[in-house]
Amino acid sequence: MMAPLILVVDDEAAIHRFLTPSLKAEGYRVIEAADGAAALRKVEQDRPDLIVLDLGLPDMDGKTVIRTLRRDCTIPIIVLSARDREAEKVLALDLGADDFVNKPFGVGELMARIRAALRHRVLTARDTVFTAGDIVIDTAAHWVQRKGVDVKLTRREFALLELLFRNAGKVVTHRQLLHDIWGPANEKDTQYLRVYIGHLRAKLEEDPAAPRLVLTEPGIGYRLAGARHDAAT
Repeated sequence: MMAPLILVVDDEAAIHRFLTPSLKAEGYRVIEAADGAAALRKVEQDRPDLIVLDLGLPDMDGKTVIRTLRRDCTIPIIVLSARDREAEKVLALDLGADDFVNKPFGVGELMARIRAALRHRVLTARDTVFTAGDIVIDTAAHWVQRKGVDVKLTRREFALLELLFRNAGKVVTHRQLLHDIWGPANEKDTQYLRVYIGHLRAKLEEDPAAPRLVLTEPGIGYRLAGARHDAAT
């Protein structure tokens, strides 16, 4: 297996000069970005295994980067920032960051946080590949393919499809889907569900008007047909 690929996002050249050799000495592969736009491009192009992200970037706030990534990406994000106010930490974590390390930082502490984040990702990646017809979903790597071609899903579309796959062959009620994906305050908002089911069918079905994968159980909910779990070997 290839060593984990880490994306370091910081506009300080000194951080890159210090951190990149330290990460490589620990056996990681490293790519760099100096601003938010470059970071988003590198995530799209290189699919790193973990991101070390500064909040004070020259073109956009690091929290904007987190918010953008978390629309359809679950890559672990460790925030590395001189902003030590509790409100900043809480907001970054609420937006989807996995951890927060203050500048100045000890390299040993940062490496321990990186190991912990990667270890958690490996544990959650076990037995997470499912197949239904020509659709394959990897719930840990957060990708979906149809006929071997990547399918772009939003974060909520992916969460909805994952929940259906994890309950393959069973009817999942409107209430359960709404509760788990949109939260308990939205358990009666079935219009949300119809719209997102329509999006999934448009992206995954051969004929969205005559679905064979995501089936409707009138008045009850939805059921995923023909799925199997590809156990890890």
